[in-house]
Amino acid sequence: MQAIVRHLTAPGPFSGGALATLVAVEGSSYRRPGARLWVGADGLSLGSISGGCLEEDVIARARRVAETGQPEVAIYDTTSENDLVWGVGLGCHGVVRILLEALPATPAWAAAVAENFRRGAASDLAVVWQAPGEGGLGTRLVASPQDPPRGPGVFRQVVAAPTPLVIFGAGDDARPLVRLAKELGWRVTVADPRPAAATAGRFPEADQVVCAPAPELAARVAPGPETLAVVMTHHYLHDRPLLRSLLPLPLAFLGLLGPRARAERILADLAGDGLLVTPGMRARLHAPIGLDLGSDGPEEVALSILAEMRAVLAGRDARPLRERREPIHA
Repeated sequence: MQAIVRHLTAPGPFSGGALATLVAVEGSSYRRPGARLWVGADGLSLGSISGGCLEEDVIARARRVAETGQPEVAIYDTTSENDLVWGVGLGCHGVVRILLEALPATPAWAAAVAENFRRGAASDLAVVWQAPGEGGLGTRLVASPQDPPRGPGVFRQVVAAPTPLVIFGAGDDARPLVRLAKELGWRVTVADPRPAAATAGRFPEADQVVCAPAPELAARVAPGPETLAVVMTHHYLHDRPLLRSLLPLPLAFLGLLGPRARAERILADLAGDGLLVTPGMRARLHAPIGLDLGSDGPEEVALSILAEMRAVLAGRDARPLRERREPIHA
C-alpha cells in the first residue's frame, strides 16, 4: 500500500491507470481483503492481489477499466476441484472478489493517506464495490466516524501508519537491517553517539539519522508505545545507558544484540546503579535478539531480528506453519 500511495502522490505529471483492490474472500486465499495492485498507463504495476496466479488476468482487466473509466468487479471462484485443471489454477478453494477502478488523476484519499503516513497516523478507507451510493463505486476516505459508508458491498479498512523501528547502533551490521526493514514498509530511524557512523550517507534508506550522546539518544528519538527498538552499538559503554533509558518505556519491542551473559551483566550493573529492573522489564527484553535460524553474517542476522519482531507484532510464536493447527489468517 505504501509503494502505491507514494507513486500516486509523487511529484510530476500523473499518467493515470487503474487500482485493483481485493474486497472480499470466501474460503481460502493467498492474500486477504485490502490487498491492492496498481496498474499504470505507462505499464508500471505495483503491489499484488494473489500469489501471482491472478495478476495477468487482473492487469488485462485493469487496462480495460483505465481506458473505459468504468469500474468492474472481477470474481474468481476456485472452490471446484476442476479449477486446478480448467480454471485459474489457484488450488486455494475460495472465492475472491476484486474491485477495479480507474484513477485518471491523483485521488484525494491517496494524498490524505500519504500525509497520515508522514505524521505516523492511521487512515480509515471505505471501498464501495456493490450497490453504489452517491459517490459510485471506488475507494474513498472516511472523513467522519459519525457518517461512514456501510453495507454488505462496502469493504472498510484501517490503513495503519508505517511500523516505527529505531536502531540504536550505526555499525555496518545495521545497514542490512535498515534495508530489509524498509522493504517491509517500516519507518526506520538510526541513532548512534558516534558522528562518523551516524550519517545519512551511510544509511541513505533510513527515514531519520540521529546523533547524540548515548544517555540522551532515547530522549532525542522519543520512541512511543508502538515503536520497535533494537540496541546494537557493540559498545558496552553505549548499550548500558541506552538500556537504562529504554527498559522503563512501554515499547512494542525491545531487543539487545549480543550474548545472553553480556545482557545479564548490563542488567546487573543497571540494578547496582539504582535502576529497579522489574520482572516485567526482563520479560520485555529480547536478549539475545533474533530467532534461531542458524544465522551467519549481517544479512542473515538482520533477517532473524526482523522475523522475531514480526512474530511479536502478530502475536505469533514463529513456529513452522506446518505445525500450526489454527487458520493462518485470523
